[in-house]
Amino acid sequence: MLCTIADAGSVRKAAAQLGMTQPSLTTQLRRIENAIGGLLFTRGQAGCQPTPLGRSVLSRARSIVADMSTLVTEAKEAAVSTGGARLRVGSIGSRAVPGWLRRLHARLPETDTTIHVDVSVSMLLHMVAMNQLDVAFVYEVEGFPLRLPPGVRQRVLVEREPQFIAMSATHVAAERPLVRLCDLAGDKWMVDPTADDECAAVRRAFTAVGRTPRLVHVRDNTTAAELVASAEAVCPCQPTSRPRAGTVIRPLEDDPLTVRLSVVSGPRIAEAGETDAVYADLQDAYLELAWANPAYREWLMRNDSGLLLAGG
Repeated sequence: MLCTIADAGSVRKAAAQLGMTQPSLTTQLRRIENAIGGLLFTRGQAGCQPTPLGRSVLSRARSIVADMSTLVTEAKEAAVSTGGARLRVGSIGSRAVPGWLRRLHARLPETDTTIHVDVSVSMLLHMVAMNQLDVAFVYEVEGFPLRLPPGVRQRVLVEREPQFIAMSATHVAAERPLVRLCDLAGDKWMVDPTADDECAAVRRAFTAVGRTPRLVHVRDNTTAAELVASAEAVCPCQPTSRPRAGTVIRPLEDDPLTVRLSVVSGPRIAEAGETDAVYADLQDAYLELAWANPAYREWLMRNDSGLLLAGG
């Protein structure tokens, strides 16, 4: 936890990487500082900076974390070597995941394939870097490039995926096949504060049109869907998303919110020679969803997407 705060440079960013709320992480940090008897970090406009005491504690903490990580990795590798083939898959939340797993199971029936889904791309990258995952399906928001840890390889799946908007079926813009961002400036925009760069991307898009978004932070998908259906807020979503009861999904004019989708992998899967096949399985699963969605299929054709070639 202390190492994550130091590396992230702020409690807010560290909380997102750890999958915690900022108040919870702040409370834990206070308890540690009270137990030690001094401040470990100073807080200012530049973020969190270790105090002299903090640097001393961090130097010991990093060596302990490194030793523990090595122990866990060696134990897991030993378990894998004695328990047969294993493939540890990670992913952001996506409707492509079930199809990906189905293809992996069909192609590797003797392999123990596990799945870990996390809203935080930073956490997935960390898990690949620490050999806790072999491969992960991740995204990076346009304008906010990924920072790949050493030893982690990236292969782009979709160079530019538009983010659509989910809204109530009763919304005045719901009748339009294409919605302008400025037409939604008066709405509350629902974002997940633990999703990397989602809030920043929405703010950036609105700044470009001279507006300030009204953000609502919601982490629970069920609550989010109910808020959208009741016209309390609108919400960015993946173009492969399926509208829930009482909602519609529409593309945004000029694509102000886009992401790049990638597969990241560690050395273990490369040594096994599985990287290309695992990538192809995900690509097939994603294409199946993309072509089944009329609005997204139209977007792909209108923008002459490279997925057209992949889809044959």
